[in-house]
Amino acid sequence: MGELRFDGGRVCLDLVATRVARPVGERLDRVERVVEWVYGTGLVPPGTPVEADQGWARGLTDLRALLEDLVGAQLAGTAPPPEAVARLNEVARAAAPPAPRAVLGADGALTRSLAAPPDAAGLLAAVARDAVDLFTDPVTRSQLRRCEGENCALVYLDTSRGRRRRWCSSEVCGNRERVARHRRRTGPALRNA
Repeated sequence: MGELRFDGGRVCLDLVATRVARPVGERLDRVERVVEWVYGTGLVPPGTPVEADQGWARGLTDLRALLEDLVGAQLAGTAPPPEAVARLNEVARAAAPPAPRAVLGADGALTRSLAAPPDAAGLLAAVARDAVDLFTDPVTRSQLRRCEGENCALVYLDTSRGRRRRWCSSEVCGNRERVARHRRRTGPALRNA
């Protein structure tokens, strides 16, 4: 179902990116993909044991649906659905997110670890709290954009100078757009040569 990408600028937006828009599909369809997402977003440091099960996927996809409603409302300039806000707050306070701790490595460098193994409720709370921070900060919230890539529906924070960023990733969607534009421009000339 495609690789997991983390271009949103916030962990809550990276969760929204786990639904494939075109064609519609699910990236969190297996426990292995949930674990990949948890590590890839940095919620859990590499090497941390994660005892995920299918319940984790259900919790994440339920939270993602709430986030999609909130993102959609923000991008449309409308008020968020009150039931989505209430549910987001419930998830944010349902459990304590995993506590990070600094661990001194053999080389003297500090690395991040978790004080206890992560559980689904704690990780969901961490993502929900990230969303609360995003949607309650007027400056950050105003930076929310949807990728203009032809087959992309990812949302991201536009922190670029001048706020003119058009794609979730210049290397992926931006490159595709530049290649397509080049083909449109040179295609007829090549055929007539």
